[in-house]
Amino acid sequence: MAQSSKSRRERAEQARASVQVGQARRERMVRIVGAVVVVGVVAGIIGVAVWARSSAPGTPGLVTAEPDPNAAVPAGVLPATDTLPFGVVYGTAAQGAPTLELWEDFQCPACGALEAVNGAGIAKLAEEGQYRLVWRPTTFLDNKLGNDASLRAVAAWGCAIDAGRIREYHDVVYANQPQEEGKGYTKEQLIAFGSDAGVPEGQMETFTQCVESGQYLTWAANSTQEFYNNEVSATPTGKLNGAEVPPEILADEAKLRDYVAKNAG
Repeated sequence: MAQSSKSRRERAEQARASVQVGQARRERMVRIVGAVVVVGVVAGIIGVAVWARSSAPGTPGLVTAEPDPNAAVPAGVLPATDTLPFGVVYGTAAQGAPTLELWEDFQCPACGALEAVNGAGIAKLAEEGQYRLVWRPTTFLDNKLGNDASLRAVAAWGCAIDAGRIREYHDVVYANQPQEEGKGYTKEQLIAFGSDAGVPEGQMETFTQCVESGQYLTWAANSTQEFYNNEVSATPTGKLNGAEVPPEILADEAKLRDYVAKNAG
């Protein structure tokens, strides 16, 4: 067991080098974003928006999962019977507060751009209780890009959610989104992200086993099926109480705060 734990730590250290490169890239992006007007950023997000289309089946040999509404979900994730099934709830909103659902794919460059410019603002408003934030993960880009990285990343996020690192892991994955679209994330990186997201040392072995076993692959498939069932046309897509939020609103904390105040009824 000790040797196995040592091996996992060594693999995590190797992957962490690539994590640090991604973090540095995100920091540069944030500095650049801060130097331009929001309108320019929004134009960039809209310009690279990833549209959902029917795709051919994935490449043979890749990790796959079929939807199963009865499969386990991470701690606190909405069940199949909820109006927003399989969504990840975040924030401190009281009962009756508006709901902001946000559809994202971890490999989506437009989602990465939104996270860079206002991911912190979106989370902050949820932490203030302005709305109940429900992240709705999808993995449709796997078929488009011919890999399985989105599926595995969402499943690994589920393992981090069990460890109490909802936002932290979500943000680390986006901070390390590969510059080359389609390159994806390795298993070693996804495990290393857990440490960087603050998964307690005493829970790292459980987290690692969860990632390696693919415990939440079916949850990821279930959420993706909901993406198709709801005919969501693109990622990122935000909806406030079911009504789509304009991209320029999502990309600006002050505008989003005002929009929620005026449209929460």
